[in-house]
Amino acid sequence: MLDLKNLNSALDQLAQDKGISKEKIVETIEMALAAAYKKDYGKKTQVVRSKFDTTTGEASFWQVKTVVDASMIKSEEEIAAEEAAREAAGAGAFVPEYKSERDEAREAAREAREDTAVEGEEGEIKKVRFNEDRHIMIGEAKKIKKGIKPGDELTFPLETKEDYGRIAAQTAKQVILQRIREAERDSIYDEFSGREGEIVSGIVQRIEGRFVFLDLVRSIGLLPPDEQVRGERYRVGERIKTLLLKVDKSQRGPSIYLSRSHPKFVAKLFEIEVPEIASGVVEIKNIAREAGSRTKIAVASNEEHIDPVGSCVGQKGVRVSTVIAELGGEKIDIIPYNDNSEKYISASLSPAKILEVDIDEERKHAKVTVAEDQLSLAIGKGGQNVRLAAKLTGYKIDIRSKTGETVVETTEDGEVSGEGIAEE
Repeated sequence: MLDLKNLNSALDQLAQDKGISKEKIVETIEMALAAAYKKDYGKKTQVVRSKFDTTTGEASFWQVKTVVDASMIKSEEEIAAEEAAREAAGAGAFVPEYKSERDEAREAAREAREDTAVEGEEGEIKKVRFNEDRHIMIGEAKKIKKGIKPGDELTFPLETKEDYGRIAAQTAKQVILQRIREAERDSIYDEFSGREGEIVSGIVQRIEGRFVFLDLVRSIGLLPPDEQVRGERYRVGERIKTLLLKVDKSQRGPSIYLSRSHPKFVAKLFEIEVPEIASGVVEIKNIAREAGSRTKIAVASNEEHIDPVGSCVGQKGVRVSTVIAELGGEKIDIIPYNDNSEKYISASLSPAKILEVDIDEERKHAKVTVAEDQLSLAIGKGGQNVRLAAKLTGYKIDIRSKTGETVVETTEDGEVSGEGIAEE
């Protein structure tokens, strides 16, 4: 006799521990019971299903048959062609003479999963090899239930059994373990895929070569080399923040990819530190980043009385300092976004003072004139400042001296060239 109070308590605890619904676990139990019943009392070709009542502890069983008509049944020629193809594909394949109880249980568990699958894709008429254990002709089906159509299912009650053999019990165990694993993987995928683009915190679990694996409590995330910040060093046991870049589904579970070098990582850090950004009062318009070195971020306010730059910097620079500390000292330039291209480009070259901006809107090309003593600031180390300004604004930017001589040019791919870089 089942102890229903303890059973329901155990089901609730299992659902909480695995992060899956109690209904999903009950569904798994029903699949396991059906697989065990089929193993001991049914036929291999039958489709058996069950219903488990958690309030009474009783299970009921029934056989399922799919209603078919003549157009849904494979011809003898089609069956012969299938057999020939199967024989050709299986030629030389090793078939073990002996199967262990575990092998038999796994095979039965696989069959149980297949029995729950719907034959054919939605909207597709899939032809079947007629089997009286799985199919029933439309004429016979209509004698049992009027109005039934091809593709519908008919159910036939089966006698309830309570005693099962070892293989049947092993089968049920395999079904439960497999389904719980699948449900847990789906639950983890749903949880993390819904958090793509957010900041997640994890503990460095292990480091393999240049790949860093983070413990995210319910799963493991991967921080690949190209998503790391150059110069950063990670230690096992260290807690770090990362951007949840993307989640891929696979048979072994969800693959979670993380990043610390993505520009959006900086945006999300500001969103955490600046309430005005989180509430939507201040908006991050654009970001240009060279991870580990420097970031330029353009911000705008949706309310006149709010200073977007001041909001991001914070009182005595406390907000931006927190973000800089998380980024390991990476320099951050916060500039006000402006719909006026000349003012926007001028601000993007901060901290340099700009004399004049000449814009060709059609070519998205800007020629910027600066004083001699501001050339090095406008260009930046290795051309970094003008390169980031070009990425931020979307314009190719040429830096010219007061005499009109072009010192640095920005190419189509955002790289910079010119004598000014070498001189700087």
